[in-house]
Amino acid sequence: MGFLLNGCAKSMRRYHRPVSPARRIACSFLTACIATMGLATLARAQPSTTPLAIRPAWMRTIETVIGGRHVSVAIGNDGVPWFGHLGWVGRPPASNEKLLLSMALLQRYRPWRTIRTDASVSSLPGARGAVRGDLWIMGHGDPGIDGTRIRALGRAIRDAGVRRIRGSVMGNTGPFARDWWARGWKDYFPADYIPLPTALTYRENTDRRGVHVTDPELRAATNLTARLRHLGISVGRKPGMGHAPSGLHPIAQIVSPPLRDLIRRMDFRSRNFWAEVLGKYLGADEWGRGTIANGARAIDRFTDTHGQDFKVYDSSGLSYANRATARGILELLWDADGASWGPILRAALPSGGRGTLKDRLTDVRIHAKTGTLDDASALSGWVWLEKTGGWVEFSILSNGFNEWTAKKIEDRIVRIVSFQATDPTP
Repeated sequence: MGFLLNGCAKSMRRYHRPVSPARRIACSFLTACIATMGLATLARAQPSTTPLAIRPAWMRTIETVIGGRHVSVAIGNDGVPWFGHLGWVGRPPASNEKLLLSMALLQRYRPWRTIRTDASVSSLPGARGAVRGDLWIMGHGDPGIDGTRIRALGRAIRDAGVRRIRGSVMGNTGPFARDWWARGWKDYFPADYIPLPTALTYRENTDRRGVHVTDPELRAATNLTARLRHLGISVGRKPGMGHAPSGLHPIAQIVSPPLRDLIRRMDFRSRNFWAEVLGKYLGADEWGRGTIANGARAIDRFTDTHGQDFKVYDSSGLSYANRATARGILELLWDADGASWGPILRAALPSGGRGTLKDRLTDVRIHAKTGTLDDASALSGWVWLEKTGGWVEFSILSNGFNEWTAKKIEDRIVRIVSFQATDPTP
């Protein structure tokens, strides 16, 4: 900036003849514009209440820790920015995308909302408890269906008076699309990092060896068939899967744990599968069909309505094409603080030494969401100020260098804030 201002002055001095009034006015106007731009840039980079020359020592220490690396940092409290470094640069949020999904879900639904899984039939059981056709398992986006939940569904079917199923137990392959890809994913992600996100899930859509499967609906139906027979209910035909017919009647139901618990389980271990299933659930509600793209659109709509121009292509954060800013995430955390569900979100995030923060920040009081991709890392959430007390929101995004180095930088910054920072505003 100084180079441009000095250049304008030097250009005026170079002339041997007097400078024309028009040229002098133009150069003065350019100088004023550049200076204004520089002040605006500085205002974004640094808290307006803390001029560069008198920044507290903890801020200068953070700058030293960052050095010349591609790291964005935004720290503040109650809508007031304290510290910023490249906060408006878009970077891959990695699994901080799950933090955005959590906000979008809590904004749209109540924390105690549950997701049902139904047993449905085309005609109600007769007087002797016989189902004439097939019994369908209808999933709606509960990512946690397993053997225990299937046993509960079997008991609910028995308690509904069913004693015989003349047809098959069938797993419904709708209503979500069976898409398994997003822009920015690497070709090996479906095999290694994210099972097929379906409306009816079973054991996180993996087999006993952890291999991702494409027939979770059949596996759920097979397990339920065995459970029903164990309960003394006869099933006439072998289990199957397919697209359920219309006009079915629910006769039994199980429900998921409350949404607040689903979000905690997703964020605590950063479960990609849970994120994409819950993203499809949200996308189906907002856009009419459960797809990975519609889940991303729902998150994008949430961030847009809160003034953030992010690029979102999935719900899990696996996409290298996703873009978010540290300042934008900080502002969303501020919005969360003002919402009734803010404390629920904070409690859902890992604390030091737990979940995805295992072996990290065990000496710091923190609730934060991690994020890791090759050469990209993120950490955003709340950290406690030891000197003055109180939670402070922060976001750190980095890319372009080894994620292990990035995590060391994140931990250093968080410790500096926790143990050294005080409110820099008057």
